[in-house]
Parts: sequence; structure tokens; C-alpha cells
Amino acid sequence: MFPPEFDYYRANGVEEAFDLLENHADADPVVLAGGHGLLPDLKTGAAAPGVAIDIGDIDGLRGIDAAPDGGLRVGALTTHAALASSDAAATHAPVLAEAAGEVGDVQVRNRGTVGGNLAEADPSADLPAAAVAADATLVVRGRDGEREIPADEFFAGDGDTALGDRELLTEIRVSGAENPDDDGRTGGAYAKKTHPATGYALVGVAASLAVRDGTVTDPRLAASGVADAPVRLTAVEDAIAGTAEGELVGEDADSDALAAAAERAGETLDPADARSDVAASGEFRLHLLGSYAERALAAAFDRATDRRAPRPAGCADSEVTCDE
Repeated sequence: MFPPEFDYYRANGVEEAFDLLENHADADPVVLAGGHGLLPDLKTGAAAPGVAIDIGDIDGLRGIDAAPDGGLRVGALTTHAALASSDAAATHAPVLAEAAGEVGDVQVRNRGTVGGNLAEADPSADLPAAAVAADATLVVRGRDGEREIPADEFFAGDGDTALGDRELLTEIRVSGAENPDDDGRTGGAYAKKTHPATGYALVGVAASLAVRDGTVTDPRLAASGVADAPVRLTAVEDAIAGTAEGELVGEDADSDALAAAAERAGETLDPADARSDVAASGEFRLHLLGSYAERALAAAFDRATDRRAPRPAGCADSEVTCDE
């Protein structure tokens, strides 16, 4: 199908983008970044704006910077490929880096943007769950200033977020350790059952955790694909928090401990709220959820305890073998 007619404007800066949003407020304007979500919607008729405002040339919204406290800043126009191949992201926000490497295909990763993936809030997108698991903060700007929104509070449903009509998502922040002397080891991972045609997640589970003084702390798990917004798997978090490292590895380890925790993944979600569409039923997605929660949790734990190497940067975009 051909997209509907619309007026196109290119913003050269954030303030100019605000001007365009205000001046064309009656034309149902949309913001264009990488375009891998919006352009297909235009072709199918799912989106029919009167105005498209292209922010792709605003260089100030790109880049990945490591903070002195061990945190990370990711500009909203950073591509998935750049995030997936970033050493800083692999070190300070590994779950985000790994999820970025699983987005779509090579073309989508090279063109699509981190901010666009988050702002579009597709239920089967990879980065929303990863942002929740990373305890990320999404920074949005409008005429009235800047707001910081926890990822937990940003996603409200299918295509629905806390972003205002005249606001732009400008960056993603992940905080470092509150205590600079913290000697805890951290790990993150993303496990995904991919739809073979679209590359979207039928089920994707993002996990992050730390191991301090031989104990699992600060576990965070979130799932994509199973509901209209990312789902925190709090029952799994509660089950694994406080577990001694020796219970998971070593001679006295319980080989079923991770599996038992992951089996509780479905407790967080009412089966009636499980997402069903042409790709998969809600029942099938819930059936997969525990298995992928276990995979993500095991990989995150192994990385925190140096039993599994971080995924090679950018391996999704190359011939590097990513099997672990």
C-alpha cells in the first residue's frame, strides 16, 4: 500500500522540533526518528498523520556515555547497532546492550533508534522490558523543561506511554552503584523467542542482578510480548533474592533452584491479561514464559559470577557465533 499524503518537516534542533509540534498541533503530527516503526504503519494505514516531523538530524540526541559512578547515558537517537556494540553499554548496562542486539534484523538495528523503540511502546518490542530490568530512567523534554520517568512508570499499554503530545524522549539513563566502594558483581541478560517473520518477541525476558557477599541481590526481571506493556516478574525476583551463591553453583548447589524461581514467572500476570494475536495465543506465551525467565536468569547470574563471558559486542550483526 502507498502511505497517505502528509506534510514533512525536518527539525535541526530540539527547540525547532517543539516549534513544529506546536505549530501543527491540529494536524495530528508524528515524530520520525529511524522510521522502522512509523513507516510500516504509514504503508498499512495504521498511522495517518497530517504532518511528520523528522528529528533524525539532531546530533545532540545521539551517543553513549559512561558516567563516573558506573552509570550510563544513551541518547534517544542512538541506533540499536551502536548500543549493541558499545563496550560502555556492555559493561554498565549489559541487559540493554544484549536486547539491542536482538532487535529485528541487521537493517533495522542499523537504522532504528533506541528512543523510537521505547516511545513506540510496541508490546513485542525488546528494549522496553530491558529498560525496566535495568531500572532505567527515561528523560523527556518539553517547553516546560525536563522530566525523568522511571521505566517502570513509562509504559502504559500498547502504544501508550507517559510521553506528552508535545514532548520528546531525549535520553535513557542507567544509574551506577549508590556506594562507589560497592564490590558487588553485576550481570544482565536477555532471552527471547523470536517470531520468525517479523523478528519481534513472542516472549522476551530481560534480567539483571548483583551478587554481593555471596548473595543474590537486586534482581529485576521484566517480560515483553506477554501483555500490552512490559511485565515485572516480581514473583521470580522475590524467589531468587537473598539466595546464597553456593546454592546455585558448587558441590552443594541445587540444580533446580533457578528453575524453581523461574517457574513463578506466570504468577505476576493474570492469564486473562495475556496477549493473544495472530502470532501466538496468550496461553502459548505463558507456557514459554518460565523457560525464558530461567534462561535469562541463569545467564545473568553466570555473568555476575564470571562463569559466562559477556556476549560479543555486535554479534547479532556479524558472523560471530553467539551461542553460549
